[in-house]
Amino acid sequence: MTMMILTLQLTTIFIMTTPLLPKWGGRAPISVKTAVKMAFITSLIPSTLMLKYQAQPLSTLFPISTKPDMCLTITLNHFSALLLPVVLFVAWSIMEFATWYISPTPLTKTFTSALLIFLLAMVILICAGNLFQLFIGWEGVGIMSFILINWWTSRTTTNSAALQAMIYNRIGDIGLILAISILAMHYSTWDLVQSTAQQTKDMLLAMGLTLAAVGKSAQFFMHMWLPTAMEGPTPVSALLHSSTMVVAGIYMLAQLHPLLNASKHILTLCLYLGATTSLFTASCALAQNDIKKVIAFSTSSQLGLMMTAIGIGSPGLAIFHMATHATFKATLFLSAGSIIHCMQNEQDIRKMGNSSTTMPITTTCLTINSLTLAGIPFLSGFYSKDAILETMTNSHLSSWALLMTIMATTMTSAYTLRMLIYTTAASPRHKPYTHLHESESNQVSPILRPTILTIILGLTLSTIFPAQPTTPLPTTLKLIPILTILIGTTLTIDLTNTSLTPTPQKYAPYKTWNQLAFYGIMLHRSFSFMALKLSQASTQLIDLIWLEKSGPKYLHSTNTEISKLTTAQTGLLKNYLIIFLIFTSTLITIYHLTKYY
Repeated sequence: MTMMILTLQLTTIFIMTTPLLPKWGGRAPISVKTAVKMAFITSLIPSTLMLKYQAQPLSTLFPISTKPDMCLTITLNHFSALLLPVVLFVAWSIMEFATWYISPTPLTKTFTSALLIFLLAMVILICAGNLFQLFIGWEGVGIMSFILINWWTSRTTTNSAALQAMIYNRIGDIGLILAISILAMHYSTWDLVQSTAQQTKDMLLAMGLTLAAVGKSAQFFMHMWLPTAMEGPTPVSALLHSSTMVVAGIYMLAQLHPLLNASKHILTLCLYLGATTSLFTASCALAQNDIKKVIAFSTSSQLGLMMTAIGIGSPGLAIFHMATHATFKATLFLSAGSIIHCMQNEQDIRKMGNSSTTMPITTTCLTINSLTLAGIPFLSGFYSKDAILETMTNSHLSSWALLMTIMATTMTSAYTLRMLIYTTAASPRHKPYTHLHESESNQVSPILRPTILTIILGLTLSTIFPAQPTTPLPTTLKLIPILTILIGTTLTIDLTNTSLTPTPQKYAPYKTWNQLAFYGIMLHRSFSFMALKLSQASTQLIDLIWLEKSGPKYLHSTNTEISKLTTAQTGLLKNYLIIFLIFTSTLITIYHLTKYY
C-alpha cells in the first residue's frame, strides 16, 4: 500500500506539469483545467488512504548528489494529505472560471499557465520533505504572486501593489533563510522529519520561522500588502487568498511546530500576533466599501485565527481551518468576480443591489459562503472556528487573546452580513444599462462546485481528523461561537435599519478604520519621506562638496590664479625695465635702511 500511495502522489504532480511540456502537433497535451481536474481526482486516493488508516509519514527519495548528501524528497503526511486535495479542487474551479473571466484577452493561455505554475509551486511546498525544497516552493509562490498581481501592467496601482507584496515577502524570506542556515550549521540536516525530532531550544531559530510566517501570511505589522494585492485579476485573488501564498506561512509553522514548542515565548508571540491581526483586520473590513477588499480583510482575519491556533499549540486545528477556509474563500472571490465582471468592473458595494433577481445562482452561492465565513452552525467554517475557540477556552493562556478573538468573530458576522445586504438586498443601485447575467457554464459551475464542498467538508473532516483533547465546559462558554454570531448579526441589522440624516457625516472611528488606522500612511509614507530626504541630503553633500567644490571648482580657482601669473608676461621691454627699476630701487632702499639701523 505504501508504494501505491507514493506512486499516486508522484502521478498527481506529473499530471500537473503536462500542460507545461512542449507542444505536440502544435497544441499542448491537455488543457490546464483538465490537468488540474485529473490531478485532484488522482490525489484523492493516497490522501484518503493516509487519513483513513492514520499511516505514518511516507517519503520518496531521489538522490541528487553524494557530496554533499542531497535528495529530492516527496513527503505525504497527515497535513499534506488533508490540504493537497482541497487545494487542487479549489484550483480546478478557479482555472475554469479564469477561462471565462480572461476570455476577451489574447493572453488567456498565458494567464492560465502562470496560474498553473503558481499552483505547482504551492504543491512543491506542501509535498516538500526537506527545507531546501520547501524554500523552492516558498520562493516560487512569491515570484509568481508578483507576476500575477502585476498582470495589468499598464496600471500604476498594480505595479505598486506587486512591489509592496514582494518587499514584505523579502522580509519574511530573511527569517526562513536564517532558520535554514541555523539548522544546517548546528544540526547538519534540512530533512523535515529529522529537524522536527531535534530537542532544540534555539530562540533564534524559532524567531526566524515566526518572521517568515508573519511576512508570508500577512500578520500584523506586515499585513499591508494583502489588501493591495486585490489590484490583480479576480482569479489571482481567489487562488492567492484561498489556498496558496497567504497560507504558506501558517502551513510551514504547522509542519515545523515541534521546533516552536521548546520556546514558550515564541508561542505566546504567535498567539498575540494572531489575535491582534484577527481583530484589527476585522475592524478594517467593517469600514470598507470595495467588495474585494472586504473579502481580503476577512482573509487576513482568518489567517490571524490560524496563527492563534498555532500559538495555543494546536497546529492540526490551523490546518483544519485552512482547508475549510480555502473552499468558502475561493467561492466568495469567484462570486464577487462574477458580479464585478458583469457590472463593468464596478467593485463598490454601495452601487450594487438586488443581484438575487438578476444573478440568482451567484447570489445563492455568495450567501451560503458568507454564512460559512460568519460561522453559521453546520457549515464548514463553524466546525473549525468552534474547535479553535473551544480549545482557547480550555487553554490556560491569556484571556485577553481569547477576548480579542471573540470580538473578531463578532465583527466577522457583522461585516459579512453588511456585504450581503448591500450586494443582494434592496433595490438595484447600479447603472440602468448594466446587464447582469449568468449565461455560461464556465461562469456558474466553478461557483457551484466549491459551494457544495463548503456545506459538507466541515462535517467530513471533523469525523476523520484526529480528535482533540477536550474538557467539559459550562453552557455559556460552549455557546460563545453562536452568541458572537448572533450579536454581530443583530448589530448589523440594527445599524442597517437605522435612519440617517440626509448628509451623514463620517465620524472618527469610520475614518480611522476606512484608512486602516492610518498604518500605511504612518509606515509607508513617513519612512519613504525620511529615506528620500536623507538620500537628497547625502546626494547634495557628495555632489556639492566632494564632486563640485573639492573637485572641479577647486581646480578651476587654482588654475585661474596660475593663469593670472602667466598673463603678466606681455613681451613689452618698457614694462620689464620699469618693473626692474622698481624692484632695484626697493632693494637699495631696504639695504640702506638696514645699514643705519
